[in-house]
Formats: sequence, structure tokens, C-alpha cells
Amino acid sequence: MDSGYKTALKFVVMLGLVSLFSDMTYEAARGINGSFLQKLGASGTAVGLVAGIGELIGYGLRFFSGYLADRTKKYWTILIAGYLINLLSVPLLALAGFWQVAVILIIAERTGKALRAPARDAVLSFGTEKTGRGWGYGLHEALDQIGAIAGPLLVSAVLLFRNQNYKMAYAVLAIPALIAISLLLYCRYLYPRPGDLEIKKTGVSTKGFTKRYRIYLLAVILIAAGYADFPLVAFHFKSESLMSDSAIPVFYSAAMAADALAALVFGKLFDKLGIRVIIASVLLSSFFAPMVFTGGFGFALAGMILWGIGMGAQESVIKAEIAMMVPQEKRGTAFGTFNAAYGIFWFAGSAIMGFLYDKSVTGLIVFSVLTQLFAASVLIFILKTEKRNE
Repeated sequence: MDSGYKTALKFVVMLGLVSLFSDMTYEAARGINGSFLQKLGASGTAVGLVAGIGELIGYGLRFFSGYLADRTKKYWTILIAGYLINLLSVPLLALAGFWQVAVILIIAERTGKALRAPARDAVLSFGTEKTGRGWGYGLHEALDQIGAIAGPLLVSAVLLFRNQNYKMAYAVLAIPALIAISLLLYCRYLYPRPGDLEIKKTGVSTKGFTKRYRIYLLAVILIAAGYADFPLVAFHFKSESLMSDSAIPVFYSAAMAADALAALVFGKLFDKLGIRVIIASVLLSSFFAPMVFTGGFGFALAGMILWGIGMGAQESVIKAEIAMMVPQEKRGTAFGTFNAAYGIFWFAGSAIMGFLYDKSVTGLIVFSVLTQLFAASVLIFILKTEKRNE
């Protein structure tokens, strides 16, 4: 194992640990924000607007923050600023005595994540060339998901043993938030020029994006549009009384565990097989909708595992492919564009599927499966184009 690989692997792991403790912080908060706002006296309309505005800002801003990162090359500055806003907004919710104050902090948390996400993906890409693109992103996603599982469990324990004390639950999240910030600053100290981890390539045009990237983005938005959001899945489980209320979060945890494992497996395979792994993941996860929305308890669980497998691919190898096709100088913008498009079409697709669910569950399933199959078709087209150009 050469020193360059070890250095790059250490960098990827450190960023993964930052994401682990970050996810512990804000994913835990997202699990209780709605009930906390209700406790403070917010209306259902207000809660819905906050969620919608937060996600819209969270994805829409990413295009601009990615462009800013590429234009200024201040990746660490943008990354640190974003993490500070993202993470410190969470424990400050412990001080919110009015729902209006809580709303400001919740939106600030989403804004901070939007600011730092493209810069983080770009910086991570610098270290994944030597580790293997797929393995680097897969390892990072696995660590990320450990935090996403641990955080909600942490606040659930606080609420259970502290008589539903939301302020204490938010205050406890200051611990993983400060750990994440400390690790980030230490990573910045160790790797002040992360771009140096990647071998510079000469003769690569950086003007605009290639046709391949634009076609790939079409596949990405089709995947996003047809992927049912978990709140709709949970709504179905509750409406059909498929399981107890307490079992629903367990299903989500099972999906997140599948996400982490799939990211590692797909990551290793991607470095050998390339875009074929993404095609396989899309085809496999396309079965989640019929299993989740028409099956009983066992099929619903299997469907959620397939849902988690798809999410693992979307957060690892799909990003690894972007790092493969876009030069270093344009990756902030590329990831920003990817994130913005993904989020907007996820939002649009979720709205369509929510409407279809009320009208026809079969219609929802058909919409979900067809969009995934169309996405796979676009990816197969890219693969065939690659072979012709070899």
C-alpha cells in the first residue's frame, strides 16, 4: 500500500467521520423538529411550509454555492462556514421559546447544509482518485449513515428517559456538533490544499459540461422523480395498519443499514465495473414501490431494504461517476448542479406521487417503476456510447 493511497484514505475517512457526527446532529433534529414545533404552538400549515421552504433552499442554493466554490477556490472557507451554520443552529433550538424562532433556526440549518454540500463533494473527490472513486464515496456514505442511524436513537433515548424534554434533547446534540467541527478544522490543518491529493491532468477542457454529463443528469433527475420519500411510505404503513407506530422507525433504520452496506459493496464494484453498477442498482431498487405499496409486512420490509439499497447508490456511486467525468476545476459547479436538479425533481416527484397515492396506488407504482426504468435506459445509452468510443 503506497503512501499516496494511505494519505488519501486517511483524508476520506476523516471527512467521513465529520459527516458521521454531522448526521448525528441534524438528522436527529429533523426527526423531532415537527413535534417540537407543534409543542411550541405552530400550526400544521406552518410546519409544512417550513419543511418545504427548508428543502427548497437546501437544494436550490447548492448550484450557487458550488459555482462560488469553483470560482473562488475557497473550498475550505465555504465548507467550514456551511458546517458552522448547519451544525450550531441545532443545539441553539434548545433556547427557542417561540415557534417563530425555531423556524428561523431550522431554515438556517438547511441553508448551512446547502452552502457546504457541493464544496464537500468536490473536496472529497480530490481524495477518491487514489482510493478508487467508488470505494472512496462508498466508505464516506457508510460512515455518514452510521451517524444518521445513531442520532435519532440518541434523541429518542433522551426524550424517553427525560420526560419528553425537547430542550435537553437539542442541547445534547451540541456534543456531536462540536466533535464534527473539531474534526473538520483538524482536517483543514492536515490538508490545507486537498486538490494536491489528485494527480493533475493536462489537456482537459474546463469550458462548460460535456454532453455525457448532461445526459447523465437526465438519468439522475428521473431517478429522483420516481423515488418515493419516506414520509409517504410511513403514511402508507400507518394508513394500512401494516405495523405498529413504533415499528415504522425500525423499518427506516433497516433501510439506512442497507444504505450503508450497499454503498460499500457498490463502491468496490464500481471501481471494477463502472457505470454498470449504477444500472444494476437502479434496476434492483425499482422493485421497492410494488413491494412497499402492495405487500404485507414481509414484502414491505423487503421493499424498504431495496429502497435503502437505492439510496446507498444515489449517495455514493452516482456521485463517484460525476467525479470521473468532470475535471477538478469544475466539480463544485457540477456537484452543485447535480444536487439542485436532484432535489428539485425529488420534490416534484414526491408531490406527484402524493397526489397519485390519493387517487390510485397502482398509478403511483407505475409512475415510480417507469421513471426508474427510463433512468436505467439512459444509463445504458451512456454505456453503449462509451463502448463505441473505446
